[in-house]
Amino acid sequence: MKHTEHFLTKWHDCDPDLIIRPSQVLMYMQECANRQCRAMELDLDEIHERDNIGFIMSRIQVSIDAPLPPYIRIWVNTWCPPSRGYAFNRCFEIEYEGKVYARATSEWALVNLADRTFIKAEDFPAAKEFPEDAAIEKGELPRRVRITSSAQLQEVGTREVRYSDLDYNMHMNNTKYPDMLCDYVPDMLGKFVSGFSLSYLHEAAYGDTLTIFRAESENGYLFRVVNQDGKTCMEAELYLKNMA
Repeated sequence: MKHTEHFLTKWHDCDPDLIIRPSQVLMYMQECANRQCRAMELDLDEIHERDNIGFIMSRIQVSIDAPLPPYIRIWVNTWCPPSRGYAFNRCFEIEYEGKVYARATSEWALVNLADRTFIKAEDFPAAKEFPEDAAIEKGELPRRVRITSSAQLQEVGTREVRYSDLDYNMHMNNTKYPDMLCDYVPDMLGKFVSGFSLSYLHEAAYGDTLTIFRAESENGYLFRVVNQDGKTCMEAELYLKNMA
């Protein structure tokens, strides 16, 4: 069973080619999920305050068939395949004029914020309240990005985590990463992000200085983001296509 919300895309969501930025695509998806939670009286901010627990994205894989322009009405769908163990699964679609333009599968962890321990789906009663669709196929699960030693990563810049990056947990919000990575693509003009895979490994906290490493891949670029303590915060792959 899918939960659906509609949004009007905005001019301020666009890049210089007047297409919706990849971070905004991710934001529409997650806003839909947040609204589903609120409709179920499972406010994520409330459980953060009351129970000191929170959902943290582990990985997501997004495919974008065609760039989206501003000022169109899109329909965003989300649903939750059955979750087991420590993995909470969630899927997304973005539709426009009856056609699916973007899809995503994601995996989340529920964390006790006091001691950073993980909570099993079976131990979180509210998880049973989510309407469930069919189990997600193994091949559809978001894969973890793995950068092998043969990848010729090069340092391409540093970036400090600032106020505008932060979420309620005082970490860089996961939706900020795609646009940040695009900042380190040699030339984004005339291109669009046709997909991305993100694997989150460690929080990027307020005040952290991140070092970005990049290598070319078959369809785009690989990235590794490391904090000043040498911990890898995330690994990613961006897939790029030329604008028609």
